[in-house]
Amino acid sequence: MVGPLPEKIQTAVITGGARGFGACAARALHKAGYRVIITDRDPGEEAAALASELDLAGETAVTATLDVSKPEDFEEVLGKCVERWGSVEVLVNNAARTEVQPVLDIDPADFNAILSINAGGVFAGSQIFGRHFKAQGYGRIVNMASLAGQNGGTATGAHYAASKGAILTLTKVFARDLAAFGVTCNAIAPGPMDTPMVRSVLGENAAQAIANIPVQHLGDPDFVAQMVVMLASPASSFVNGACWDVNGGLYVR
Repeated sequence: MVGPLPEKIQTAVITGGARGFGACAARALHKAGYRVIITDRDPGEEAAALASELDLAGETAVTATLDVSKPEDFEEVLGKCVERWGSVEVLVNNAARTEVQPVLDIDPADFNAILSINAGGVFAGSQIFGRHFKAQGYGRIVNMASLAGQNGGTATGAHYAASKGAILTLTKVFARDLAAFGVTCNAIAPGPMDTPMVRSVLGENAAQAIANIPVQHLGDPDFVAQMVVMLASPASSFVNGACWDVNGGLYVR
């Protein structure tokens, strides 16, 4: 099996990396020594500011436009990375669309759209980057799932919960099919983290929602970001097809 050279700077592509948890993951990976490609559907000033914060010279932290609903965007970002640095070693599938609606009110078109963006984006990214990882004999895929995909969702819509459940299944599929080629695929399933997105979803119900968490507080996104770093590491080669729960005891198995 061919693996990356120890002295080589590894490259990690993060979808939805301009803000929220994606930005936390980008910071953690960069601090751990990775070159980070901060991608977003519309990178804008937030992504540019984050890249400058991490590396003003623009060598180890750069931005790229990537809409996860467009497989061609994954192809383009991968191609540009390979052209510039020779390879990519890590893909973090983080981008997702969140909606909160009662299940009986969801338009089937909206359900399909969110499944396509969230689960379809993970499929396209894992497939396209998986081919590259397989060819080079090494790679790490880290998928951001959710507690909602395990318990059906209590503060999110059925479309979001179903998409995250699908991501957990895709994690197993890619883990199984790529394992023999030095590639691992794992998922992290956070419960409610202390991020602007979660605060927005909870709204005025935040206090009650926090009281319902057995540990009585929201999750720390920086801790979850360290889990991404761990699963992206060459040392994690014996961890494959797993879902890492971080939910404060809301879902125990």
